[in-house]
Amino acid sequence: MAEFDRGPSDAFAELFGRVPDPPDAQAFWFDWGPVFYRGRLDGSARVLVVASDPGPTERIAGRSLVGDAGQRVQGFLGKLGLTRSYVCLNAWAYAVHPSRAEAMKERLADAAQLQWRNEVFGAAVGAGLEAVVAMGFMAQEAVRLWDGRPQQAVLVKVPHPSSHDPVALLDGWRAAITTLRPVVGPDEDGDNTGPNYGDAFEEADYRPVPRRDLPFGAPVFLGDDAWVRAKGTGLQNSVGRPTPDDGHTLVWKAPG
Repeated sequence: MAEFDRGPSDAFAELFGRVPDPPDAQAFWFDWGPVFYRGRLDGSARVLVVASDPGPTERIAGRSLVGDAGQRVQGFLGKLGLTRSYVCLNAWAYAVHPSRAEAMKERLADAAQLQWRNEVFGAAVGAGLEAVVAMGFMAQEAVRLWDGRPQQAVLVKVPHPSSHDPVALLDGWRAAITTLRPVVGPDEDGDNTGPNYGDAFEEADYRPVPRRDLPFGAPVFLGDDAWVRAKGTGLQNSVGRPTPDDGHTLVWKAPG
């Protein structure tokens, strides 16, 4: 039987259904709706990854961290030997316009947003959580505001996978792997003894998003944009938002 994500439990579906609208709809790609998670929601996750907000590939998949950034995150998890024992969430369930990101960071503390987000964070993890990885300033603020964060879990703050500062990104992620390898045990089919990050981000540092993280029927190339990166055009994702109608149009290309 092929593995696939059967979706959230009834309890999580009810919780996700209570997501509050963003505080300023104009600051978000609001009409595309929310995207909530990727990975295990049953409390078995040993690492919680928190990032910023979903992108266009995430909207296609209906799962968090699936595009180029998500494939970098999967590579990060792979270096820890994790193949399944993780859950990926975001500070915002709606995609934020980059020009409004700093302003929306301040709105993470709005009462409705704070209460709902902390409820999601708390429900998604269990007693076996070993680490929380906050990727980027938005995620780090959301985690700072999480008053119920399990104190047994090591907190690591790193640059967002889409950071435009490759030196800071690699230095931060390399140090995080060094810190977490003694803390996070690998899955039975994982290996945490491979190379750490070098001085440049290589294709080997990516991993495809596992089929078990995606809904049934997802095409085989969803979550694996190696073919896009191999073209050498500078593009990294198979899904994009075209201007000027990026609020209502997505362009999704399949491999030729």
